[in-house]
Amino acid sequence: MTIRVLLADDQALFRATFRMLIDATPGMTVVGEAVNGKEAVQLASAQHPDIVVMDIRMPDSDGLAATAAICGNADLSDVRVLILTTFENDKHVAQALRAGASGFLGKGVTPEEFLAAIHTVAAGEELLSPKATRALITRFLAAPEPGSPPAAVAAVASLTQREREVTALAAQGMSNTEIAELLVVSPLTVRSHIQRAMGKLEARDRAQLVVFAYQSGLVSTGFTF
Repeated sequence: MTIRVLLADDQALFRATFRMLIDATPGMTVVGEAVNGKEAVQLASAQHPDIVVMDIRMPDSDGLAATAAICGNADLSDVRVLILTTFENDKHVAQALRAGASGFLGKGVTPEEFLAAIHTVAAGEELLSPKATRALITRFLAAPEPGSPPAAVAAVASLTQREREVTALAAQGMSNTEIAELLVVSPLTVRSHIQRAMGKLEARDRAQLVVFAYQSGLVSTGFTF
């Protein structure tokens, strides 16, 4: 199966570089290029790519607004957004994930890391750069958002103890393999718990599951299982 990618970046050099990398990789192809957020939304609706590689700072609707528009469109529920930007700060990471992005990378990644990120996000997994992960976790642990809606608390209550445990570990930046090693279970078992938790919490992907864990209070300063 070929992964269909839409590129959204206002810098032609970046788009050309990304296109060359993707088109030269078996199993991947670029289906369109957008120079701003408005075009990204239009092309996503027209092309229905598997992945949108999205820059943040663009004219005529930035990448965060475009991400929210794409992820909020029920007709594009299978389209995943990978943010690729030079601005890996906590504010942008949090905003991107709330908007529905499935991954967040800095433009300093290697070509191999970039291509691996596309594969990871296409497979439905969360992907954050180490710097972005630290920024996101620090932001929510230091200043969690107040007033979680009752619905969020009720949703967390619907999780089993093991689902809560696995979700909390995932929210702390651990991979399925790392969680499996810690809990002495198989990665497949961890994946099953994650998927069941996502279903109960109505999270479209692992990134939203992570955000939900912090916003609902499942993970916070001093949290214990």
